[in-house]
Amino acid sequence: MFAGKDCIVVIILCFLKEQTLTTFIDNYADTNMAELKSAVVDWCGELGFQKTGITDIDLATAEERLADWLRAKFHGSMDYMERHGSKRSHPEELVAGTLRVISVRMDYLPQDQEVAIALLDDGSSAYISRYALGRDYHKVLRGRLRALAQRIEENIGEFGYRVFVDSAPVLEKALAEKAGIGWVGKHTNVIDRDTGSWFFLGELYTDLPLPVDVPEESHCGSCTACIDICPTKAIVGPYSLDARRCISYLTIENKASIPVEFRKDIGNRIYGCDDCQLFCPWNKFAEPTAEKDFAPRHGLDTAQLTELFAWSRDDWLEKTEGSAIRRIGFERWLRNIAVALGNAGTTPKVIAALNSRKDDDSAMLVEHVHWALDQHNTTITEIHEV
Repeated sequence: MFAGKDCIVVIILCFLKEQTLTTFIDNYADTNMAELKSAVVDWCGELGFQKTGITDIDLATAEERLADWLRAKFHGSMDYMERHGSKRSHPEELVAGTLRVISVRMDYLPQDQEVAIALLDDGSSAYISRYALGRDYHKVLRGRLRALAQRIEENIGEFGYRVFVDSAPVLEKALAEKAGIGWVGKHTNVIDRDTGSWFFLGELYTDLPLPVDVPEESHCGSCTACIDICPTKAIVGPYSLDARRCISYLTIENKASIPVEFRKDIGNRIYGCDDCQLFCPWNKFAEPTAEKDFAPRHGLDTAQLTELFAWSRDDWLEKTEGSAIRRIGFERWLRNIAVALGNAGTTPKVIAALNSRKDDDSAMLVEHVHWALDQHNTTITEIHEV
């Protein structure tokens, strides 16, 4: 297969890889890894994580699933999912020397689920995905994971690590499943059998050869609740999500106009969607979090659509400071609300709100506002005909 210089190169690379691994093991020869793992789990609990698991870095199965998903074009305009080559499924390529991944979970459900379900039935109120009501989770988890790394370092000295929170080419759900945090459900979220799926994930890539945990097995069985409830039928099959149809993608990742075919189904959801979690049987065990950082801010959990649509850019910047919502920008925020107002009941207040922005400088917003006004014109016509 190999000859001459090619053969020499392969031998050298294999030698270097073996030497690197040996070096890592030698570095921690005096460290009891089982005891260290136990301490890590305890420290994670003290830092506010509800569950911790350790996994190796073999993601071959997840790599195949990702390749199939990309080939199906289910990622839509999320081109970053195709970038970085194989680094996403090979942690050691993303961070040289990685042997293990410490996967952590932090619960975020801010209120009882009944509150969220009732909100979906109130067409005049804005529905914002529960994860985005409080402080930006990236900042919260990243800070706690860095604190974890500092505790490890204080106990064993310098070690190789890097922290990730939904911000790099990392297969966090596959890693969490392998680490025993939970299983990937048919809606593609990770589920814990005792507490459901309302949690964030974070990872600490490390060169510490810690003992690994047992991967979790699926307990979805024959249940299809998430598939059946999805407003836009984005879950096209068990464990298969077409992001192009998903309301979270349409209102957050999507930078262009929202396809007309999905606008009515979006309802009053202006940032993300939680339906597949709200109606998952495993979430009957979910409890609201005590984490203050995830408590709703600025009344976003009870805000009226007309109220939010009236915000100026300065209002929006002030009230989304430190929030994950900031990432979509003011224009897309208004775009999403315009669609929700088109789905709201026809009232003078709703019509006045839409009319206030029908001549906006943003062509994309104007198009959505006009669509929304058309929905109310149709409603008024139907009422008159009756």
